[in-house]
Amino acid sequence: MNSGQVHSGLIIVDKPQGWTSHDVVGRLRRLAGTRKVGHAGTLDPMATGVLVIGINRATRLLTFIVGTSKTYTATIRLGQSTLTDDAEGEVTGGSIAAAVTEEDIRAAVAALTGDIQQVPSSVSAIKVKGERSYARVRAGEDVDLPARPVTVHRFDVHAVRRVSNGRLQDLDVTVDCSSGTYIRALARDLGDALGVGGHLTALRRTKVGPYSIEQARTLDELAQDLEVLPLDDAGRALFPVRELTDAEAADVSHGRRIGPSSETDAPVAAFAPDGTLVALLENRGGAARTTLVFAPGGQD
Repeated sequence: MNSGQVHSGLIIVDKPQGWTSHDVVGRLRRLAGTRKVGHAGTLDPMATGVLVIGINRATRLLTFIVGTSKTYTATIRLGQSTLTDDAEGEVTGGSIAAAVTEEDIRAAVAALTGDIQQVPSSVSAIKVKGERSYARVRAGEDVDLPARPVTVHRFDVHAVRRVSNGRLQDLDVTVDCSSGTYIRALARDLGDALGVGGHLTALRRTKVGPYSIEQARTLDELAQDLEVLPLDDAGRALFPVRELTDAEAADVSHGRRIGPSSETDAPVAAFAPDGTLVALLENRGGAARTTLVFAPGGQD
């Protein structure tokens, strides 16, 4: 469609239900006319919402976006556990949730807020001895993943609804969390803490780092108008900014170190006087050194 003429940048996709993140990448490769396409963090097929896609040189920014905080809206069902911790897996257990009170729920939610140790879902994409955990589970293997630290900044319960004549309860929630947090695992652990089992029935990612659902476009919309956020704008949104002189820009574009950045030791986006993103810099050994270099004014 675009004959390879799409420049480097980010595309904020509202992923549809039933699509894998890889499916979305394949679709964008066709729309953008380039194979240099990647995504910043997998969304399960059941989930919808913000999926950040990098095009051409912007794929080099994706590793930094993966590590940003995320926001989700979700529905958690209490009273049933499933093999996958979500609605796509077979029911494996649970107890009638009729006696669980809102006070019980809020106390259990509070215990899952803040810095916690979380065991990822066994059907996650985490590799175990070189093979994805979900592949081992689907092959009939029992997989025990170690707990790891994550941070749940906010875990709000907006509504509690009784379903199936009160045997089950559905909770509508919003979760702000660190990268690596599994909302399915939160649903599982909440149900376990309440003694009735739990799983996720709906999940929508509404924010990834600075990018929100309001900026996202459906695949149908992108097929009509491929809206790409320029690489330079992405750099300014994601990192502290350092404005370079012409001489500094020339040095940095060739990977040479320059004087340290005064604002922070974290990566900074370095811009030439004409507003072009030249590189990402980090302070190391008393100087600002390049982490990534983008050819100023180059063609994609």
